[in-house]
Amino acid sequence: MSADQESVFDEYRESVDRPLYRLFTAYGRDVWEWFALGMVANVVARVGSLLPPLVLGAALDSIFTGDSPYTLPLVPASWLPATDPAQFRFSVIVITGAFVSTAVFTWVYGVAANTFAHRVMHEVRTDSFEKMQNLDMAFFDDKQTGEVMSILNNDANNLEVFLDNALQNSARLVVMAVGVLGIMVWLNAQLALVMLVALPVLVGLTAWFMRVVVPRYARERANVGHLNTRLENSLSGVELVKTTGSEAYEVGRVRTASKNLYDATMAVLRLNFVYRPGMELVAGLAFAATFAIGGFWLFAGPPRFFTGTLSAGAFVTFILLTQRIVTPLAEVSNIVDQYENAKASSERVFGLMDIPARIRDAEDATELTDVDGDVEYDGVTFGYVDESRRDSSANQNAERSGEEDEVVLEDVSFHANPGDTVALVGPTGAGKSTVVKLLLRLYDPNEGSIRLDGHDLRDVTVDSLRDAVGYVGQDTFLFDGTVRDNIRYGHFDAGDDAVVEAAKAAEAHAFIQELPDGYETRVGERGVKLSGGQRQRVSIARTILQDPPVLVLDEATSAVDTETELAIQHSLDALSEDRTTLSIAHRLSTVTDADLILVVEDGRVVERGTHDALVDEDGLYAALWDAQTGDTRALEQELLE
Repeated sequence: MSADQESVFDEYRESVDRPLYRLFTAYGRDVWEWFALGMVANVVARVGSLLPPLVLGAALDSIFTGDSPYTLPLVPASWLPATDPAQFRFSVIVITGAFVSTAVFTWVYGVAANTFAHRVMHEVRTDSFEKMQNLDMAFFDDKQTGEVMSILNNDANNLEVFLDNALQNSARLVVMAVGVLGIMVWLNAQLALVMLVALPVLVGLTAWFMRVVVPRYARERANVGHLNTRLENSLSGVELVKTTGSEAYEVGRVRTASKNLYDATMAVLRLNFVYRPGMELVAGLAFAATFAIGGFWLFAGPPRFFTGTLSAGAFVTFILLTQRIVTPLAEVSNIVDQYENAKASSERVFGLMDIPARIRDAEDATELTDVDGDVEYDGVTFGYVDESRRDSSANQNAERSGEEDEVVLEDVSFHANPGDTVALVGPTGAGKSTVVKLLLRLYDPNEGSIRLDGHDLRDVTVDSLRDAVGYVGQDTFLFDGTVRDNIRYGHFDAGDDAVVEAAKAAEAHAFIQELPDGYETRVGERGVKLSGGQRQRVSIARTILQDPPVLVLDEATSAVDTETELAIQHSLDALSEDRTTLSIAHRLSTVTDADLILVVEDGRVVERGTHDALVDEDGLYAALWDAQTGDTRALEQELLE
């Protein structure tokens, strides 16, 4: 997927309304007390940091120069000491107390704000992952793992930075701006106007930055996902890359994705290169103007347009407070930067959460119990949906027409009585795997129905259905863990003896015992430390442990040698003896005893019957049988015709 292509995340992201407000309302309510404590502590800490300059100015004018009485804003004169020594001691105590209180409440804020931020992000990550787990297989057919990982990691981290830093700096900016300007106006309203003149310029510069940077942040986040996808794909397919000598090609693809991210990031940074220095320049010029006008006023009298007097203490307070407000004003760029980054990330997070899950339990879904294994496909037609064409507005559950989707199965019907074995054979890509995946309700048919014990699959709970149907696929996946953990996966409370018995039934016990740590041997990511046949036998053991009434075998012995296949097939025959089995077979010799064989071609069942009957029909099945048993004349004749 190129950086210019719109993904399903982008489609739903565009419809997310007020994402940061939604973040607080959806996830902040349960931990609001931490947020409130942090904000109060932050305000107290910032107010405390304003006291030392104010007290210093009052002490300078009253104690050291005697120009004016000792006064503090909002403090009655009767509460203040009357003598110089007492005023000095009071000033020392207040200044010391202010620094101590600032440190203490800054610590309280740090604990509260970080607890709030990390609790929220923990919930966002886990909810996003849970949502991803509950999405349909159609979503994963169309989407890329790297892009999902970008949302779970990068975007979630951006939100965490915003909750940790941007909120703290925003609160500090508000308190400092209001407090500093209030004190300045109280001390000398005319000189305070010098700083106030800079505010419209700062606001205008910020408004311009926010308007221009938003689409650039969206492109940057999208390119992060594209790069993650490219890296994930290249690393997952490293064996193919090396065996085909395609290292340079993959490096080129990663280089292109990285360059796209570089360009998108630089587009954001170029704005920051103007905005951040611009904010600092305006704030710095305001400080310089305050110093110049105040200093001239102090030693030469009020400049033009100014009247009255300015004391040395008031001037010193102005200079100290102006320096304190310059840093928060300059950090407006960081706040806006983090805000816009978090906004773009939260749109992607909630865009993922808003993607509807179409395979879900009906409101009155039935729990399957005591399943006999009666399976019936009735006129099933199915086509994979192109997610990029889905309408994300009103009708999320609308059926897609066959003309719009890629039709994979058409009018498939058959019936398997409890205990029957139904085999599906046919050319690669004929739709055999899709037939059995519909039984697990990884997808829903576009037309027709599938019934288990007379229940339409859409009317039963998904969990009870998948507990009743065991699946062994041709693409075996093992998690990075022990052999025992992988056999037990899905039935985590199974005892060790049951695990061993399942391994024996799958002809896996012998090779497991020869592993360095036996059942406690770690198999590596995707089971890379085991051979293909070993991984397949572990997968079969996992299904045997499940002991399902319905068994699905999707070329379950495709990754093993002939000798191992015979051993496993013997176990599978015993396993499927008393349960309904749907078996996809590449080697027709493994299904000759099936109760019903379906020959699938181009998504349709073109032949059906027992092995002997199909051979006698001299059709496609007979040709495939002859090809596998060494007699190719019938196949050649069919090809000539």
